[in-house]
Amino acid sequence: MELVLADALLGLAQSREPGALLRAVCGGDGAAPLSVERLETLRFLLQRLEAGGAAGEPLRRAACEVALGRCLPVLRGGGAEPERRRLVRAACGALRHCARLGGAPLAAQLAGEALAALRAEPGAEAAVEALVAVAPELREPALLERAVDAALALVRAGGRDAGEEAAATLVCGRLLPALGRNRAALRRVWEGLLPGRAAPHRASRTLLALTALADLLFPGLEGEVPAVDARLCGGFWRAVQEGLTDSEALSRKRARYLLKRAVEVSDRLRTDCSCPQDNGNEPSLFWWSVEKNDKHLQFWENYILIMETLEGNQIHVIKPVLPKLNHLYECAVSEKVVLFVPGCWLFHPSWHMCIYKRMFESENKTLIKEGVFQFLELYEIKHLPNSPGFSEFIIGPLMDALSESSLYGRTPGQLIGACPPLGMKLQKFMSTYLTLLSEEEKSSFLLKFIQKMTSRHWCAVPILFLSMALSSIPSCKILDTEGLHALRDVLQCTMITHQILLRGAAQCFLLQTAIHLTDVEKVSLPEISSFLMSLRPEESLSRGTILWMEVCSWLCTHDRFFRKFTNCHGGRQVRSSLSVYVCTLVEDYLKAPASKKENCFMPDSFEAKLVATMIVLAADVEEMKNKLSEKSNTELVELKAFLQPFLDVLLKLGTNVYISTLKTDKTLQLLLKLLQICSLKQSSPQDDRVLSFLSNSVMTATESILEFVLRRLTTSELNTVSDLGRCKLYLALLSELVNICSKAGWKKGTWSFISSLINACLQNLQETGNEQETKLGEQIQKVVSMASISMVCKIIDQKPELQLESLHAVETLKCFISSVQLNQVLKKPSCIEETNSLFEESTSQGWGKIVASYVHDQWVCLCFILNKYNKFIPLSNDETLELSSTIQKPVRMLQSALEALSLLPSDQVLPVFHCMKVLVPKLLGSSESLCIDAFDLAWKVISSLSNTQLIFWSNLKAFVQFVFDADVLAVASRTKGQAYSKIKEIILKLVEMSTARTGVFNTVLSYCCQSWLFPTSDDTNAVENPFSNAGSYSELITEACVFGTVFRRDQRLIQDVHAFVENLGDECAANIVTESTYRDDHYVRVCAIKFLCLLDGSNTLHKMFMEDLVIKLLNKLAQMSKLHDELVSKSRTRYYVNSLQHRIKNRLWQTLLVIFPKLDQNFLAGTLDKIFQAGFGNNQASIKYLIEWIIILILHRCPQFFEKFWNCFCYGEEKLKTSICTFLSVLFHIDILLENASEKKSILKKALLVVLQWCFNHNFSVRLYALVALKKIWRMCKALYVEEFEALTPVIESSLHQVENMHCAGNARKNWQRIQDNFFFASFHPLEDYSLETIFYTLPRLSELVEDEWIPLCKFTRYTEIPLPAAFLWLHSRTELLNLKPSDWSQQDMGSELVEMDNQSEWTDVQKKIIPWKNSSPDLDLDLVFQDRAAKLGKSNSRLIVVASLIDKPTNLGGLCRTSEIFGASALVVGSLHYINDKQFQHLSVSAEQWLPLVEVKPPQLVDYLQQKKTEGYTIVGVEQTAKSSNLTEYCFPDKSLLLLGNEHEGIPANLIQQLDVCVEIPQQGIIRSLNVHVSGALLIWEYTRQQMIKEKQLK
Repeated sequence: MELVLADALLGLAQSREPGALLRAVCGGDGAAPLSVERLETLRFLLQRLEAGGAAGEPLRRAACEVALGRCLPVLRGGGAEPERRRLVRAACGALRHCARLGGAPLAAQLAGEALAALRAEPGAEAAVEALVAVAPELREPALLERAVDAALALVRAGGRDAGEEAAATLVCGRLLPALGRNRAALRRVWEGLLPGRAAPHRASRTLLALTALADLLFPGLEGEVPAVDARLCGGFWRAVQEGLTDSEALSRKRARYLLKRAVEVSDRLRTDCSCPQDNGNEPSLFWWSVEKNDKHLQFWENYILIMETLEGNQIHVIKPVLPKLNHLYECAVSEKVVLFVPGCWLFHPSWHMCIYKRMFESENKTLIKEGVFQFLELYEIKHLPNSPGFSEFIIGPLMDALSESSLYGRTPGQLIGACPPLGMKLQKFMSTYLTLLSEEEKSSFLLKFIQKMTSRHWCAVPILFLSMALSSIPSCKILDTEGLHALRDVLQCTMITHQILLRGAAQCFLLQTAIHLTDVEKVSLPEISSFLMSLRPEESLSRGTILWMEVCSWLCTHDRFFRKFTNCHGGRQVRSSLSVYVCTLVEDYLKAPASKKENCFMPDSFEAKLVATMIVLAADVEEMKNKLSEKSNTELVELKAFLQPFLDVLLKLGTNVYISTLKTDKTLQLLLKLLQICSLKQSSPQDDRVLSFLSNSVMTATESILEFVLRRLTTSELNTVSDLGRCKLYLALLSELVNICSKAGWKKGTWSFISSLINACLQNLQETGNEQETKLGEQIQKVVSMASISMVCKIIDQKPELQLESLHAVETLKCFISSVQLNQVLKKPSCIEETNSLFEESTSQGWGKIVASYVHDQWVCLCFILNKYNKFIPLSNDETLELSSTIQKPVRMLQSALEALSLLPSDQVLPVFHCMKVLVPKLLGSSESLCIDAFDLAWKVISSLSNTQLIFWSNLKAFVQFVFDADVLAVASRTKGQAYSKIKEIILKLVEMSTARTGVFNTVLSYCCQSWLFPTSDDTNAVENPFSNAGSYSELITEACVFGTVFRRDQRLIQDVHAFVENLGDECAANIVTESTYRDDHYVRVCAIKFLCLLDGSNTLHKMFMEDLVIKLLNKLAQMSKLHDELVSKSRTRYYVNSLQHRIKNRLWQTLLVIFPKLDQNFLAGTLDKIFQAGFGNNQASIKYLIEWIIILILHRCPQFFEKFWNCFCYGEEKLKTSICTFLSVLFHIDILLENASEKKSILKKALLVVLQWCFNHNFSVRLYALVALKKIWRMCKALYVEEFEALTPVIESSLHQVENMHCAGNARKNWQRIQDNFFFASFHPLEDYSLETIFYTLPRLSELVEDEWIPLCKFTRYTEIPLPAAFLWLHSRTELLNLKPSDWSQQDMGSELVEMDNQSEWTDVQKKIIPWKNSSPDLDLDLVFQDRAAKLGKSNSRLIVVASLIDKPTNLGGLCRTSEIFGASALVVGSLHYINDKQFQHLSVSAEQWLPLVEVKPPQLVDYLQQKKTEGYTIVGVEQTAKSSNLTEYCFPDKSLLLLGNEHEGIPANLIQQLDVCVEIPQQGIIRSLNVHVSGALLIWEYTRQQMIKEKQLK
């Protein structure tokens, strides 16, 4: 229509001046700014003038006038989107034709205006559009240079705002290609886009520009030499590689497009070309040889296929393509690779790294894992040559991928505790890869590798296996000082994790790495000692472990080779360098500088730890040398030399008061660390000559030390806040010294010291100041005195062999403690004497901590008294006993305890809990409400600590000990009052907490089971037999038997890695030195099962408990079955295999299987019906096996129950169809069932009759079970010679023979063989295989229960808190059964399918064909043009164009044609009109092509077609997923929209994406990445139509 109008106007104006016509179209002189409609009309008119060949000066002047006077003002104006965009495009379309008509001068003037606008506003999109319009007409070199520079400046701009980004995108997509048509400008653009490696650039913008310039960057067939050949530029290929691994899908698509174009051009030209080499030893980034054209083409086609497939992000799609990677390596490496000569890569290895980097950065973790495995196997399988880029790749993308913990999971068939595949592959890879490197390269690579491990917060699992891989590298000298420091930094990183065992194991591996790889000639002993200090002795480097001995051996072997250290004192070279270093270390340590102020701060204990560790290491090295030289009885000369200067100071402590405080502090710190390190030895102390020598040496100075400590603690010398640290040092040292004195039998000195300390401390505490103002020194001395007597109480309690209680001072101490006011606080000093103390910066908070410590020590002392006089504590405040003067009234004490829980910080409440353990059992009967308050408040404390790792467990243990004390449980259960309910409530809360905090339930259950089975003398005060509590609180055992959540993947991974580390045994020192906490969820059930195993059926209490437990378990099973049946009846769904419900039922039956052999026959007679009833249920395979096993054991033990068993076969088929296989499986073990039966023949006869009737069942699975049972029963009949069955012999024998030799079609024979090979029929023996290992490990494994449910026997043996008797026989599975693998026969007794078709409901809707036009006329003229035909049919006048030129499947095009016609699209653009004759197209279009305008635009013509439509005001909408795509549900379609659909496989090509105005994506909820192109198009067409319909309604 616009074309006809333009021609008509031109015809009328033939006799007039063209300028007048143009002015008229513009609205005349002085008219308002041009509207979109006038601008579009003006563009059409100018286009027709240009096409008609109009020329001349008047037309040129008119064009200049229109361009400068009317179009430029439009571009300078403002407006709102999207109307502003349409206005700018229309104006620029007019400018394009004006520039052509006006020539180069006008183009230059317009370009100058646009460049000026860009300088003023860098993000001016209108100015860029103007430059795009006039660029083809620019001729002046200087102006072209200015335009190119301005365009490149926008491309490289750093801003990210929307306007600047849009302008940069427009420049890359349109301006640069327009400028690039000039050869000189193209070269300048090329140099600006690819400035070099060091220059920063944005990959996405660079690739956008390169894609837009693609037609100008490669040579054509015409032979013309191009201005630029991108194939010969290394910068171009680096940009492509960067794009292939970019995070944006659109950038990756553009990079693949450029690579395809380069390969296509090279294949078409068939000429040699080569990009310059970056490295002389490696091939070019891209090269092409005519001789190897086919090989090159095959390589790049496979490469591009892999990269395109990786976009799918779905492993089932990608995995079939991955074998092509092997072909890539075959093509990429020459045969010289076996000789390991340089230059054996034919294609640059960086291309392969792009593939792996793309896999490593995938969102699909399975794909990441596959990529990591493939890469690690390269050097193991392919023996590839080394490349510098590979080292960088390993340290970069590979290690980033290895930081993902989920990659380290076990494979499905792998046993628990085995090393995960990735862990093993890492070890092999590190060992293999390092063999390819030179010594210098090894050192550099390994240093960077270790430094990478410190560059991020690694989780416990990755850091563990990376450390293990490092430790597996064969010994070589490649780590220097810098490498050792890097390893030390990694050790610091391991401390972040809360997984203590994994943390310790990682430390062990890192230490082994240092031992194996350190070049001792490049490191000094001070550097080694600094590294060793990063290890925690309580987690890894502990004395007496294998690891400690390895360190000693390493130091001994390399003693003479360590680099000399600067502080080495001369004249000692006859001795070993280690001895010289340690002597120097001790001397330098003891050289304390004189302090101007005596009350200086405490020195850091790190230095003391270092010196002590090196002394003990050197002593053990000396001892090792003596043993090797067979001089085991030689005096430890070196150790004596180490200790001599240190002992000299100790001997002077008691007499020389002028020794500086700093020196005494450091000396005592060193002594404490020495004693602590030696006490960590894991072997027998009797054989430890080093410890004996140290103890004997210290004993010579003990009197001096004790005299010094006594003076410091009691004579007011400790009077500042910093002195509290010294007090802790003295008291910790006192505890170690008492241990030494105890072993040496030196009681006299200890008695004297303790008496003096008690008397002095009590005197200090009883003194009251006369002055009105409280002094800091006096208060500090009280704190010191209280801490001292609390330590004395601990020593008296822990060292009864010293007989300290006989001292008079101890009696005085007891009287003082009994009279002290609990929770007594110290008044804050009114003035602070210490001005420079860090404590004074926050005096209130700091003093609060001091007071809390003071109150804490009070409760420690009270706990000592309560434990000593536990039996004499009155049961209420009213009782008076002889010791009432010593013991305060218990109610008042408990009230004080509640007050203390409210006042003290959480880390100080432990002694309060210990006191409550004594008080609550005494008061529960008389002061129940107070005890309940104690329970509640204590629970609040425990709940608040649940996220605290260090103090939670000790407090929880103390809480459990007083709440679940045997006396407390007994009194509460006897009264059945509020306390009983409260304890039950606490049990439920603890179980709930256990689901979030692994190990909580373990603590509770372990304590209860031990107190019930192995009561101590203190547990039997209020109850004669503590086991009676088990019956009152049996829900603890019931919950424990079924305890265990369905682990999350991360939790399961941690459990698996823990099991792996534990399986390393003594090889990993962490297993020896870390405390075994039994916090694994499995240990809850292990504890409960071992508890049940220890019960004795002849014990009345045990018998009653077991019977009660069995009833509760069976009731729980019945309740679960009822709920399941209700669920099935409502939703017709069953619970899934390995669901939580399945696991709980399995655990219940495992527990019943453990208990049933202990039950008597009378009780079994009452419960047998419930067991049979459970057999009728629809159970999973693992549960069926357990039920069958229990029935077999019961019938074997009690043959009188056979009559009840036969009744199970008498139910109707409806009930038996889901359970008959269970009872038939029981009959298979008829030989076991008959062992104790007196009437064997009658039972056999009944069994044969029962089985025969099921051999003819219509269900195939039932027939198989019946036949396998028949085979076994018939064998027994023949063995016992039952005469009554002689008549049946021919029939049965022929039937069995026929089954054995069946040759029928299908899987019948295979299934018959499978069921016979199933372990339950082939290998399982119900009696001989009865063991804990079979029940909890072998059977779950063979029945293919999830591995979380497998409890290996080692967990039963490791759990020693409840020991099984040595004579316990039911531990191990038979080897034959243990070695079996799960068979492919899954136990079935479903019978016919349960799910029935629902009754068809009455039809309420019927299909209705919709006629989309308003007037249906039978005499329509089919020859009308499409538009007229649509108008006559009354179809909507849609302005939507659907472009499907990229689609090449007729089925998709046919469907789109039908959809477009139905929703009234204005046209469908296809790549070829020949498609409409295709039968598949016509089948799906159902004649829609006759009612819809079809336009042919071939794919190469799409760029021009889209640009043309843009000038016509259309918004180009693409259906593509990009980083900035709009959500379909949020996008508002313009009236004039053009919908561009992509190719089925590749989507929209990269060179067309920059033509889009907007990308729209369809929101997805599933896993599949994309929809079919027809479906996608249909959704967008409907959304456009829906929005237009809403607009029409709103207008009406």
